[in-house]
Amino acid sequence: MSTSAVPQALIGVIGGSGMYKMPGMKDVKEVELMTPFGKPSSAYVTGILEGQRVAFLARHGPGHIILPQEINSRANIYGFKMLGVKWIISVSACGSLKEEYAPGDIVIPDGLFDRTSGREGTFFGKGLVAHVSIADPFCKTLSKILFDASVKTGKKTHFGGGLVTINGPRFSTRTESNIFRGWGLALVNMTSVPEAQLAAEAEISYAVINHVTDYDCWKVTEEPVTVEHVVKTLMKNVEAAKLGIREAVKAIGANKDKLKSDSWDKLKDALFTNKDLVPPATRASVALLVDKYWGAPTKA
Repeated sequence: MSTSAVPQALIGVIGGSGMYKMPGMKDVKEVELMTPFGKPSSAYVTGILEGQRVAFLARHGPGHIILPQEINSRANIYGFKMLGVKWIISVSACGSLKEEYAPGDIVIPDGLFDRTSGREGTFFGKGLVAHVSIADPFCKTLSKILFDASVKTGKKTHFGGGLVTINGPRFSTRTESNIFRGWGLALVNMTSVPEAQLAAEAEISYAVINHVTDYDCWKVTEEPVTVEHVVKTLMKNVEAAKLGIREAVKAIGANKDKLKSDSWDKLKDALFTNKDLVPPATRASVALLVDKYWGAPTKA
């Protein structure tokens, strides 16, 4: 499907564990995309929500069939770019590494630490080098919107804290959990890497709504985290997540002509390779990203 034939959307929503649909959308269409980086986790469900065109994607596929390290994040994020998305709201379950971030709470993190391995974390390579800064991995503008929206749900909501992404699919050992705490980290999940850096390369604003499901396994007065425990807490938060997203979409729509994001020009000073040296196949695979700066390639 060419990008000209793809229905456009302003806002993307990535649904995490327990959130596989976004109810309340009108004029709903399923959009199957094939990207230069393969097939996304599932079809994108586009529709009108709170007056705005939104694209929803189930990160783990319908029925939760994809492991964290099996997620094709490059295809997922590039697909949002093909849809014209400018803002991505990521929803994720997480473990808490801080006493005050209790199960059932919502946290909007402002830092990210990568403890994954073997994941495809860039759109570049194969003759094209780019180095994108993600000193601040989550868009400050969108994070503030998500915080304000989550507060409106009535859920106890916190702003800030470092999020560590682990490889999974297993949960942390108690030793790892205590080391993460010693490093000053606040939350642990399995999916925000490489989504955050890929969104930066795609120049899409990206931020995360973390729903705390457990205390990982550092808190010895609590039972170690289990799937049963996670699901039980998560289900209580899913409705709040959906309500928070609606509030965020409403806020973005009301201010879309005024809002700005530092994410929208991340590639401006990041492209290192002389464009004339980039292999045509590589150039074509990232055309949506680089043509903004280099223009369309000249036909031979």
